[in-house]
Amino acid sequence: MGEIRLHSQWEAVCGRLRSEIGEAAYQSWLKPITVREMADGQVRLSVPTRFMQDWIVTHYADRLCMLWQGENPGIRSVDVVVLSDRPARAVEKPAVVAPLPTVPTARRMGSAEEAVVDIGAPLDPRFTFERFVVGKPNEFAYAAAQRVADATQVSFNPLFLYGGVGLGKTHLMHAIAWRIRQSDPTRNVIYLSAEKFMYRFIRALREQNTVDFKEQFRSVDVLMIDDVQFIAGKDSTQEEFFHTFNALVDQGRQIVLSADKSPSNLEGIEERLKSRLNCGLVADIHATTYELRLGILQSKADQLGVEVKRNVLEFLAHKITSNVRELEGALNRIVAHAQLVGRQITLETTQEVLHDLLRANDRRVTIEEIQKRVAEHFNIRISDMHSARRARSVARPRQVAMYLAKQLTTRSLPEIGRKFGGRDHTTVMHAVRKVDELRERDAGFAEDVELLRRMLEG
Repeated sequence: MGEIRLHSQWEAVCGRLRSEIGEAAYQSWLKPITVREMADGQVRLSVPTRFMQDWIVTHYADRLCMLWQGENPGIRSVDVVVLSDRPARAVEKPAVVAPLPTVPTARRMGSAEEAVVDIGAPLDPRFTFERFVVGKPNEFAYAAAQRVADATQVSFNPLFLYGGVGLGKTHLMHAIAWRIRQSDPTRNVIYLSAEKFMYRFIRALREQNTVDFKEQFRSVDVLMIDDVQFIAGKDSTQEEFFHTFNALVDQGRQIVLSADKSPSNLEGIEERLKSRLNCGLVADIHATTYELRLGILQSKADQLGVEVKRNVLEFLAHKITSNVRELEGALNRIVAHAQLVGRQITLETTQEVLHDLLRANDRRVTIEEIQKRVAEHFNIRISDMHSARRARSVARPRQVAMYLAKQLTTRSLPEIGRKFGGRDHTTVMHAVRKVDELRERDAGFAEDVELLRRMLEG
């Protein structure tokens, strides 16, 4: 078949499939395809990587064949192979991509460790698995990180860690790098931020030295990039990252990434890149619980070699809920203050030293929120908070809600009373006294009230 006719049929097939799958998917999967030849009813197409070959065969091969048969009834099959981008007839057999070359010794500056320092960022010696405090919010991410660190190959690639600021993503990435370097120093591990990756790429473009850039980043065993959200909207950087990702995954090299959101929720990231980020294991690190914060504080105090009273640690775990970084910073401040001025660490000095931080972390709980949470806890209707009913099953939860409103809000007693069906301020005072008495006498009731307080504060 004439080459012109072959390519015209391909253009017609592409045009139809493009309208079906959309522009983003077309750019990601169809545009990189090269038409090689047609012989004995079989069309041969080529793509640059095995990763792309697997995806196209799985998702588009049958549809491509059907559309091509509409253009040429003599077509029986469409074959997708991996070939380098050379003239179509220069290669007669499928050319599987060869393994990525090891970085030459001269480029490694004498050792793998020095090469890592050259293009990556330094690792924090504090960020190891041994110093990572595990709890419900982070146990899945921790287990996934350990698997990547301990195995030469895992079934998921990339590992994508996401969560809010200061919850432990960077700690886990550093821990992976430390563990791999300790267990197998010959493996080339690079850790750096997405911002630094972008900076190095832009510099390579400016210096017209992109070949070295590609060789460095595509010749590693483990590539770890932190805060991927920073390449949002940076089209040229995303393009290079996309090809680096493909090259590494195609050769079975491990990639570990982190961001503040899941891949699907990252704004300004191309759809084809999102699909790559979603193809591995996505692990969420949730906001910390009270128990986890308490464990982190105790671990940090042990590392500092200081003894901090339990009530101080509990106070900090209750009050500073935003992130682990801020929590550890608060403990550092009170320990440093105690050592510098020669005073003991007490609840009073803690409140004094951290007054600005505590004020910033005070969560503004509303009376309506308290009523809703208490009603749910005691299984009564929200309307019962405002009603005149005096049955104990209703009156006791109402008193608890008034008590918590007094403890957790800045509203006056008359204001609280008005929110509970126009009750007098003396009713609120009575409720507060009653709840205090019951907390002293009944441990189970005290636990209920404390649980509600934690949920509302957290």
